[in-house]
Amino acid sequence: MAEKIIMTEADMRRAISRIAHEIVERNQGCQDLVFIGMHTRGVPLAHRLARRIKEFEKVDIPVGALDISLYRDDLSSRGLQAEVHPTSVPTNIAGKRLILVDDVLFTGRSIRAALDELVDLGRPYSIQLAVLVDRGHRELPIRADYVGKNVPTSRDEDVAVKLRDIDGTEEVVIIRESR
Repeated sequence: MAEKIIMTEADMRRAISRIAHEIVERNQGCQDLVFIGMHTRGVPLAHRLARRIKEFEKVDIPVGALDISLYRDDLSSRGLQAEVHPTSVPTNIAGKRLILVDDVLFTGRSIRAALDELVDLGRPYSIQLAVLVDRGHRELPIRADYVGKNVPTSRDEDVAVKLRDIDGTEEVVIIRESR
């Protein structure tokens, strides 16, 4: 498998900073914001966004974690081996402005599952989507409100976000399977 680096650690840091500023600007401040990171890599990205906003706005934004395993539409085809992580929402989400955070937006199916779960947890004022990478190939009418990098890909490529907290390195790569 061949890997090509498309975002370095510095690129990722700049993207997180830009997204954080865009979130505050679009929402006219930080009132009623809650970040919800999707397991696995969306959770640390949500924490990074919250830390970055705290640096320039001096406001603590609650951060939660969402596990969509049981809401996926491909659960039966994945077998009973779905790895389940805890869902942890730090506050009542009713009336809040949720920022759903994920690492890569692809077909939109994971986001649809996340939306289903969030609505089961309460009725937020709004749900906005922030992703580090949008690689295209949507199968559902879903788009991100905040994108770190748009990366056109082919279906035989994969985009891997590697975070120091989880993977020991900090980069985004495109992986192409060798034929």
